[in-house]
Amino acid sequence: MKTLPKYHPTTPHILIEGGVEFHLGKMKGDTINYDFSKMLIYLNAKGKLLFGKEFKIHEEDHQIIYQLCLYFIKDEVNCPKYNIDPTKGILLSGPVGCGKTTLMKLMRHLVPHRRPYEIIPTRNIVFGFNNLGYSIIEQYGNSHYFCFDDLGVEPEGKHFGKDCNVLGEILLSRHEIFTKCPLEHRTRAMTHITTNLNAEEIEERYGNRVRSRLREMVNVIGFDKNTKDKRK
Repeated sequence: MKTLPKYHPTTPHILIEGGVEFHLGKMKGDTINYDFSKMLIYLNAKGKLLFGKEFKIHEEDHQIIYQLCLYFIKDEVNCPKYNIDPTKGILLSGPVGCGKTTLMKLMRHLVPHRRPYEIIPTRNIVFGFNNLGYSIIEQYGNSHYFCFDDLGVEPEGKHFGKDCNVLGEILLSRHEIFTKCPLEHRTRAMTHITTNLNAEEIEERYGNRVRSRLREMVNVIGFDKNTKDKRK
């Protein structure tokens, strides 16, 4: 995991990167009033540090980034306007190359005073299952804070000749833990997901039970299906 920015516990809206201070908003009493334009400046600078000087935030992505910012700063006023529930995770969907994984790697640096999530490629999880078996489902179907990257590109699991829909089983296990958590502790069992699949494709791949339970676990934020591939 990349090093999170430096900050002082009493001023978590002031982040320090390479000796430069980024003020993401202003304190008013015990509340931080974040400024989206200043958050964009920070995210663009942090993105260049993480991914190279060619990184840039595209104007057409501002609406998606704005919603993600609202979610991560837990903006109680504006989250409901976008039907975002900060007590759930994020399912970030969109076509190949639109920048889903990059954004999820970047956004966790915006709020370093909050518990960070670990980003795990779904392919790696299935490869682990094929080698080690059902202990992998226990490892990821627990209350740790994960972002499962590229849901849907992973192969079917197979261990000692037995097929297993590994991510489907993990998501069902995590749903059970998530719904049993008291509301104030749900971040402990929260799940984020990036995927190229739409809702119907998720149901086709993982079944109606998984699709139904995902509705209880995540907020869906989606890129337009015509978003260009930024890797080209």
